[in-house]
Amino acid sequence: MSLATFKHSVVVAALVGLLAGLLLTLIQQLQVVPLIAEAERYEQTAVNAKHDDHQHDSASASSHHEHTQGAWHPEQGWERNLYTAGANIVVAFGFALLVGSATTLRGAQLSWRSGLLWGLGGYVTFFVAPSFGLPPDLPGTEAASLLSRQTWWVTTTFATASGLWLLVFARRYVSKTVGVAVLVMPHVVGAPQPEIVISTAPDELAKAFVIATTNANAVFWLSLGGLYGLLQGRKN
Repeated sequence: MSLATFKHSVVVAALVGLLAGLLLTLIQQLQVVPLIAEAERYEQTAVNAKHDDHQHDSASASSHHEHTQGAWHPEQGWERNLYTAGANIVVAFGFALLVGSATTLRGAQLSWRSGLLWGLGGYVTFFVAPSFGLPPDLPGTEAASLLSRQTWWVTTTFATASGLWLLVFARRYVSKTVGVAVLVMPHVVGAPQPEIVISTAPDELAKAFVIATTNANAVFWLSLGGLYGLLQGRKN
């Protein structure tokens, strides 16, 4: 890859990251954030009820107060939205670079149509496949240990990317069969789950959250792939 091509890829990835990240933020504000806010209200109600039950223990109450005061989080409103948008743009930039690296490895010159297919592959790899075992959770939901969930997520995304690559680009049926095996392996092993599933939010809210995040990520990945293909093809 020449220096000019590398610079062009980075510029395209930055622009795609900005646009796709802002689009994801807008969709989240309309569909996802209201559900999170409602779940947080349920969670806070449960915390307050538990705190009231132990209010006779002054030491416990003092500890809870200090923990609440010490934990920093963005304020509701523009500050939280700004942090969310910034994080989405950075993540989108990283994924756009990943798409660019994969297409360069294949020697593919993208259009917006073929870019949509690469975006679809990213959607399946980084959202759909992991969600089969670890669906998106609302605040107030008990989960397995963070390390075990992260390990399974990373393993699943790597296996999905590798399996899809073999299925789509391998020429021998043996290789394609290996791709299928690699795809299903993490789901045969199974994702780590808590011993008892506990959630402060009602089931209807949890289901709505899964649907909203599924739709938001679909739009995000398809727009990221399509935009990358469109802008990459405009190299002078």
